[in-house]
Parts: sequence; structure tokens; C-alpha cells
Amino acid sequence: MNTLAIDIGGTKFSVALFEGARMIRRESRATDREGGPEWMVRQIEAIASDWTFGRCGIGFGGPVDFPTQTVTLSTHVGGWKGFPLVERIRARFNVPVIMDNDANVGALGEALHGAGRATRPMLYVTLSTGIGGGIVLDDSTIYRGADSYAGELGHLTLKPDGPDCLCGSRGCFERLCCGMWLERDYGKTAEELMRDPAFVERYVVDLAQGLKAAVMLLNPARIVIGGGIAKAGDALFVPLRSELRRQVTSWSRARLDVVPAELGDDSVLCGCLALVKYRQPPPERPIHSS
Repeated sequence: MNTLAIDIGGTKFSVALFEGARMIRRESRATDREGGPEWMVRQIEAIASDWTFGRCGIGFGGPVDFPTQTVTLSTHVGGWKGFPLVERIRARFNVPVIMDNDANVGALGEALHGAGRATRPMLYVTLSTGIGGGIVLDDSTIYRGADSYAGELGHLTLKPDGPDCLCGSRGCFERLCCGMWLERDYGKTAEELMRDPAFVERYVVDLAQGLKAAVMLLNPARIVIGGGIAKAGDALFVPLRSELRRQVTSWSRARLDVVPAELGDDSVLCGCLALVKYRQPPPERPIHSS
């Protein structure tokens, strides 16, 4: 059965078509932050209107109430609070639709098809427009917490007297380390900043502090980091690993296995395959289109 996969982010969104486990179509476009949900739905309809599929999985860039399948809000794009995205996509395409927070879906993608294969429990962290996390348990399911808010690492407070965050707090992990704020604070894109070793040396101090909190609380077997900032590769990961080892409590024997996402921009899209097969055996490894 063909699957429609949708990855909705604050900077861009991607739509893909899977034939079984093989990605056969894919399209990405910039997100119009002023357009809101209605603009996004129209874009998805325009891209996928002539595709044939029998089900749909969505990774949404913001908190999602998983049991009720509703968008809670987006902290980066206005107008999404309570928007019935699942209902709209279901009505438009007449197929079953399931949705989760994009970090959770990306975690499934990496755990089943990418850098987290056979490594449990696994923590997936996305460093992109914002920062989010997904926790994959021993049985390859996502830990969502009591109210679907588990994994919101971006709003751990690192500096109580730090700069204001969009969430209303101050000094959040996301406020200090995500791509959107790096560009606003420094006037350069994250990609440009990651090419400056002196900047990266300072940046990883805050990044490691946020990861340390996750390590001490969750003790994951592996941390997989995705999103645009992770594309910096060794320029980021070598100093980050060193700084994380320095920061983590000396008596702790917790594993500090931190690696970049293997699926790159397709972590969420591949995770949609697992999402649509919720409570069923993991799908076979996807084969990327060229």
C-alpha cells in the first residue's frame, strides 16, 4: 500500500510518497509563516492531488495531543492552535491519517531505519528551526508521557536569567541553540556559524548542557541528533562529544554515544511509515529515491 508522508516544519515542509518502503516521490518547499494552516493545507493538496495512496502519516513541528490527534500549537508559526489538521487531510484525500510531533516521528525514523537501529533506549534530538526530542523505548515505541508532552527538550531552562524565549520563559535550550535564534542573534545562518571553530567552541557549551540534562534523566543508549545544524558533521560533533564528557557528572557511567542522524532530511518522512503502522511490526528499511 502506498503511503503519503508529510513533514511540517517552521522553515520548510516536505511531502513524500512511499510505495511499500521505497520513496518514489518527494517535494520540499519553504514554509510561509504568515500563511498559517490554511496555506499549508492548500500546498499539500496541490502537491499530492495526483498521487495514489491509501494512508497518510504526518510529523508536525509543534506539540501534538496524540490521543485526540489534534495540533496543540506551533511556537514558530501562528494560527495552528487547535487546528484540525488530521480531519482536513482525511477529508481531502479520503484515507486514514495519523499525526505526531515531528521529533517523535523523526525518532521513529532513525530508530527503525537510521542511526538508532538496534540501539535502545534511544533519544532523538532535532536541532533545526527549533529544538525537540523523541524517546524510543526498548519495544521501539515512543514514550509520549501522560499528556503527549514528553520530549519537549527545547524548553528546558538552561539560564534562568537568559534571553526571552517565544514560549514565555527565559534562557530555554531552544532559545540558546536553535537555528532560528542563532540567525536572529548573530546575523548569520546556522550553517555559516558552524564553519567558525571559535563560535562552535562556545556554542557546544550550551548544547552539551541541554543534552546533559537528558542524559542524567533518561540514560539513553544513544543520542541521535538530526536537523539542519547536525549537517555540520565533525565540525560540531567532535567538540560536542568532548564538552559533553566534561560536563556529565564524573561518577556517572552513563553512555555518551552521540551521533548524527543517518537519514538527514528524511528522518521524519521515513518515520511516517512506522507511524501509520502504529502497534504493528516495524516496516522494512526504506530505499531512497535518487
